[in-house]
Amino acid sequence: MRYFVLFIKKTLRYLLKPLSFVPAILIMYLIFRFSGQNGQESSGISLEVSKYLVLFYNKIRMLHMDNTELEQLIVKIHPYVRKGAHITEYLLLAMTVSLPLYVYRIRGFVLTVISFLFCVLFAIADEYHQSFVAGRVSDIKDVAIDSIGIVIGIIIIQIVCTIGRNTIFHWLVLDDE
Repeated sequence: MRYFVLFIKKTLRYLLKPLSFVPAILIMYLIFRFSGQNGQESSGISLEVSKYLVLFYNKIRMLHMDNTELEQLIVKIHPYVRKGAHITEYLLLAMTVSLPLYVYRIRGFVLTVISFLFCVLFAIADEYHQSFVAGRVSDIKDVAIDSIGIVIGIIIIQIVCTIGRNTIFHWLVLDDE
């Protein structure tokens, strides 16, 4: 039984390890694409999300707001939706960067530092990229907001991987490590 488990473990590692970076590459591509949208496109998308959230909130709470009240609330939450998008993008990036590093046995403080530096450097490069897009500006405050998502994403992966390693995947952790 021990050799069967070792075989399964090594086979999974061999097959899945190289693919573990694919989600990070996809998230970086998406961030790059969103940053490449001109100011009007970008604002239009986040305005639609704001509108959807306000209409959903109005419906769930059964507030029966009129169109003027709805529009005011949409305009009011729009900046927060845009900043929330920054946090969400970089939270996902940090998670998809941290998880493969964890799989490659980079853990603890070293994982945190490598993931954080990589993601922050990507955020800086992304802001620089935005400076060349019509209607967009490069803002260091956005990198600070991105960093919030980065820290949260790294913490989530650290917690999930530690819990998973000590509980769910404990049977895969054998003496060969």
